[in-house]
Amino acid sequence: MSYQAFLDVALQAADAGEKVVRHYYDRNVEVEIKEDRTPVTIADVETEKAIKDVILGAFPDHGFYGEETGKTNADAEYLWLIDPIDGTKSFVRQYPFFSTQIALMHKGELIVGVSNGMMFNERAWAAKGEGAFLNGKPLKISEITELDLSSLSTGNLPTIAATPQWKNLGDLITKVHRIRGYGDFYHYHLLASGKIEIIVESDLNILDIAALTVINREAGAIVTDLQGKDIDLDTSSMLACVPALREEVESILNQ
Repeated sequence: MSYQAFLDVALQAADAGEKVVRHYYDRNVEVEIKEDRTPVTIADVETEKAIKDVILGAFPDHGFYGEETGKTNADAEYLWLIDPIDGTKSFVRQYPFFSTQIALMHKGELIVGVSNGMMFNERAWAAKGEGAFLNGKPLKISEITELDLSSLSTGNLPTIAATPQWKNLGDLITKVHRIRGYGDFYHYHLLASGKIEIIVESDLNILDIAALTVINREAGAIVTDLQGKDIDLDTSSMLACVPALREEVESILNQ
């Protein structure tokens, strides 16, 4: 089955969302704090609306789950997962580590993803079985097979820090070649591009990582939560890794 029609609409929605983001960026927009203590701005709300209008205009019977507007028709066969500005704190403080995340789930399976890091001029996309691309060029993971030559990027670690797994992460850090914290969407673009090999994160929301999961899987990575479970609506952690290192990394983290 081809998912190209869905991907085409996702890319159109990313265009619509980017126009709104660029309009508000660097304008010192007012910030409100939501009940979960995360920030939201008019840019988040209007970007999501622009994306929603495109998607539901094309597929009115699909479900929609947005960071700002919640779930609509959530039991539909197809469910769109949207974070209009993933990295609002970065957006507000005017540094470029934010993106728009658009994904499509079919009966619980992620099949389409678009990750638009517009301030980096990086747009990655993928559809199941059809490969992953960055600005139109095919993506492929690294061919490194030795842990001591690999690069590890981490982010959102409070939950891990409060558990015995923190020591295990420390053990992993001593075994890799380089440790960085690129964070947010960016280290997933690096992994899919073959520039790093391992990502470890906790304290996530499915809307943060749905699109990036599709992209990295299509580029050749193995993507699960930290316990090795598949990515679903309740996922809150991530282990994304090149296949050659996956078993070794997982054994260290879960020893």
